[in-house]
Amino acid sequence: MRITSFLPGFLLWRPKHIYENQAAKKKIRGGALLISNHIGFTDPVFLMYGFWYRRLYFVALRIFFNTKMKNFWFRHFLCIPIDRENVSMETFREIVGRLKEDEIVAIFPEGKINVEKQGLQTFKSGMILMAMQSKKPILPVYIQKKKGIRHRLLIVVGEPIKIPEGTSGLKAVENATQELYNKEIHLQNLADEYYGKK
Repeated sequence: MRITSFLPGFLLWRPKHIYENQAAKKKIRGGALLISNHIGFTDPVFLMYGFWYRRLYFVALRIFFNTKMKNFWFRHFLCIPIDRENVSMETFREIVGRLKEDEIVAIFPEGKINVEKQGLQTFKSGMILMAMQSKKPILPVYIQKKKGIRHRLLIVVGEPIKIPEGTSGLKAVENATQELYNKEIHLQNLADEYYGKK
């Protein structure tokens, strides 16, 4: 699919990559938990354009796995089922296991597609616990849709963030979640600045 869909997708969206700094430009080696805003069903495709050199696992709602055919399809495309309201230990262990195997797992911490279009929605804190357990960095990414025919799809990549060892307690997890939320807002501002220069 990467080979056959690359050219038509590239022509349609004309993805443009923006990096927060030089550290963000480095290719990801080893495991990482990739987080992104969630603007539509095509977000996984957009992320694959940004990280074409790595295989990505995607966390998807368990409802999409509710038949044998769907389960086979989504599993075949490296999706991990999750219950949005109650993350099971099975799902948690699978994600952490993939990270420890030096894979990249992509998750959308807003928990659902943002259809309100009123800015970034609040983040769920499960990603912090996954990063802590696996001892892998979190890679923040922001996706900005095309704003017109002349514009390009923007993929803004931030510098990987390592959750400090020894982080514990509800307050510390909440603070780390807020830090990542603020980072995502910063990446959004970089996207807006790019369009503002056009």
